[in-house]
Amino acid sequence: MEKQKYDMRTEKPDSMDSEHMQQLKEIFMAPYMQIATGLIGKARHAGGNMFRHQMDTLAILIDYGYIDSVLLKASIVHDTVEDIPNFDRNLIVNADSEGQKVLDLVLEVTRRENETKKEFLQRILDTGSQKAKILKCADRISNMISLGYVTDPKFIERYCDETEYYLLPMALEIDFNMYHELIKLIMTRRRYLEDGGYFDDRHKESSSDKAK
Repeated sequence: MEKQKYDMRTEKPDSMDSEHMQQLKEIFMAPYMQIATGLIGKARHAGGNMFRHQMDTLAILIDYGYIDSVLLKASIVHDTVEDIPNFDRNLIVNADSEGQKVLDLVLEVTRRENETKKEFLQRILDTGSQKAKILKCADRISNMISLGYVTDPKFIERYCDETEYYLLPMALEIDFNMYHELIKLIMTRRRYLEDGGYFDDRHKESSSDKAK
């Protein structure tokens, strides 16, 4: 059997038994939630705001069984550096004893200055840590679900293509169940475009341009 890129070092119990529930209970997330409230005024393309998206990403990780404290804390504040103007990173560092590790993970999944979206995703795919890939896949699952409320077909197509090219290989490395969910989400979003005649219209436009 071909060796996977990672040995699974990020804690993920087979079931949420009493021992692991107690471990989850002892993770103090409130300081990070308070930091994330700075995203409440940041609207999302699909509606809602970025604070809710942080909570959704956290819920997805717990749904998939992850109880690693640094990973869960980072999910709560993963968009703060990128989306809050002049954000003070020391807020994360000083949140608790794990603050620096949390910030390091947040920075892994934050676009760098002058980094294109494709370069950003390729970087995580090529050199990202296991936790960065898990976090990015949970983030993308949240985004793909929200995509069901987006009505811009070009945006939906681009986002589906991006998910196929970068996130599916990422998920395949770290969590097959996430991989499976992302495939289903891509299929349903593309079916929406197909049922709405988007691909037919695009083909007609392409044929018309060639005829000129």
